[in-house]
Amino acid sequence: MGVLARGAMPLADGGVVEWLFTDRTGGVSSPPFDTANMALHVGDDPEDVARNRAVLAAELSIDVDALATMTQVHGRDVAFVAGPHAIDPPPRADALVTDVANVALVTQVADCVPILLASPQGTIAAVHSGWRGVVAGVTTAAVEALIARGVEPESIRAWIGPSICPSCYEVGADVRDQVAAAAESAYATTAAGAPAVDVRAGVVKQLAHHGITAEVIDACTAEDDALYSYRRDGRTGREAGVIIRRLAPGRQG
Repeated sequence: MGVLARGAMPLADGGVVEWLFTDRTGGVSSPPFDTANMALHVGDDPEDVARNRAVLAAELSIDVDALATMTQVHGRDVAFVAGPHAIDPPPRADALVTDVANVALVTQVADCVPILLASPQGTIAAVHSGWRGVVAGVTTAAVEALIARGVEPESIRAWIGPSICPSCYEVGADVRDQVAAAAESAYATTAAGAPAVDVRAGVVKQLAHHGITAEVIDACTAEDDALYSYRRDGRTGREAGVIIRRLAPGRQG
């Protein structure tokens, strides 16, 4: 399994939050899902997806059942994950939140923006936002869910993974207007001058509204063949953004 980017954030209690973004390499799926597809809903062989997820779990040194996924619907619903095996089937949501250690929250994308959030106390979130998510305010909903659990918004760290760039993301003028009404920085044009949206800029703007600065992985899914892109390929797989809280050495959960 290819890892495009990863990092770690120390916690106030001596633990750590680890995060990573995968690419499409190093898995077992056959074309057009080749090779490290993490999604079950795209038509890939479920056994191949299970093997890819097992590799991801091994990378994180957890059981595969500790990978918490969601059925993403381009809305703003947030689901709380109370522990491994806690949500089956996956919830219809576009954000997951937990403060439980050793549970990996997973967001799956192929052009949309994967967002990972963490507080110094160890409350974490994984968010999926396309242009509809910007309009619906899913990033704001996730931040508000952390705030409801006692997190100070200015303390939240954010990591944004690869997504489609505005030069590659032509949309109708009506869509651009909807997205720009929710986040004016998302207003964009393609290289040819057609209407476009910059979904990532919209997410960054919505995070900034809460005083949160994001670390952005600057890569375009449509331009990089090592990444899945629905706009480029149509029928294809999904890469993942993953975040997990680890306890301090010697501490029990």
